[in-house]
Amino acid sequence: MEAPEISTEMVTAINTIWVLVTAFLVFFMQPGFALLEAGLIRVKNVGNILMKNLMDFCMASLGYWAVGFALMYGVGNLFVGGSYFFLAGVPEQMSGVPSLAFWLFQLVFAGTAATIVAGAMAERTKFAAYLIYSLAIGALIYPIAGHWVWGGGWLGNLGFLDFAGSTVVHSVGGWAGLMGAIILGPRLGKYNEDGSPNAIPGHSVPLAVLGMFILWFGWFGFNPGSTLSGMETELIAKVAVNTNLAAAVGAIVAMVVAWLKTGKPDIGLTINGALAGLVAITAGCAFVTPLNSIMIGAIAGVIAVYGVSFLDKVRVDDPVGAVPVHAFAGVWGTLAVGLFHETGGLFYGGGWGQLGVQAIGVAAVFAWAAVTVGSVFLIIKYTIGLRVGYEEEMMGLDYGEHAVNSYPDFEVSSSHSRAAR
Repeated sequence: MEAPEISTEMVTAINTIWVLVTAFLVFFMQPGFALLEAGLIRVKNVGNILMKNLMDFCMASLGYWAVGFALMYGVGNLFVGGSYFFLAGVPEQMSGVPSLAFWLFQLVFAGTAATIVAGAMAERTKFAAYLIYSLAIGALIYPIAGHWVWGGGWLGNLGFLDFAGSTVVHSVGGWAGLMGAIILGPRLGKYNEDGSPNAIPGHSVPLAVLGMFILWFGWFGFNPGSTLSGMETELIAKVAVNTNLAAAVGAIVAMVVAWLKTGKPDIGLTINGALAGLVAITAGCAFVTPLNSIMIGAIAGVIAVYGVSFLDKVRVDDPVGAVPVHAFAGVWGTLAVGLFHETGGLFYGGGWGQLGVQAIGVAAVFAWAAVTVGSVFLIIKYTIGLRVGYEEEMMGLDYGEHAVNSYPDFEVSSSHSRAAR
């Protein structure tokens, strides 16, 4: 018995519902980032990091509506789009769904790229300065990188593959965080005179773990939703399975490596191992087998642990490990497509071509993000200032920036509370 034909209108309806539901799942990653970052920093800065996560998405929403979507998907050239500013003149449909549904799905990706940076720059960045950065990345920096790959740009035409954004989303955010952390400098007391690091533990393991699980859950919208079609049932299932396996193995490997390295199964590094696995598989989740997704996630777990050690050796202070998770693992996952792609990968008889194209894309996006974000942060630094003052950093940004105590029923151990006694 033949399956009944489905009308074009029904296909569009199914695809639209799929795109919107997965967009809502990706949006739910915003509280995941907020809780993860809040848990991994000190109590005196929790309100500040939550405000930055909130405003990240708000600023990205306006910037992407006014300018970003036009630069990313507007009619233009190989380097930048040039139409659809303020969503004016968009066609009725894009990628088989109503254009506004397509825009919303793309917006939540822009918001993800923006919010990665909050953790890398936590506990010492001025709130007003951070708002300027949030607008810049959502309106200009992320969209142009996205145009190169997904909007008809030169990298996409070259054959660069990044299914859901290991490079376009995560590496852009990770490189932005790296530039911010370098230009800001480390937190007070993070490094000794001989360069050795001091541990500055976060205030809430439960919040960090909850945030990680929310992010993991949201990734089932991030990666499978990038099919942009609810009709691609086999592909959706494959992407979801690969996503989950990479995360699980990333966590296991990071736990084991940290256990061997430090003598304890470190919770923070295990969390970041899961996230690194998710970031790494994002580029190739539609192109690799479940077995290869395990291999990709395993190496990402190693990167999550040793990436933190590397940053400490070069005295770059990343309070939540955002750079190893999003930049370093994002690079690995993007290059892994050139190795494990089922038809074009090096290990499947495809030669070096795809790997070479992947490397070009990684290098180009790194250069773009580093130069543009670095310029934005330097301009801010030498105008309104990027970093809070010594007293405010010691007191905590919750008091200095927002006049709030995130836990008013509990005594906060800070210079402010000691001075009050």
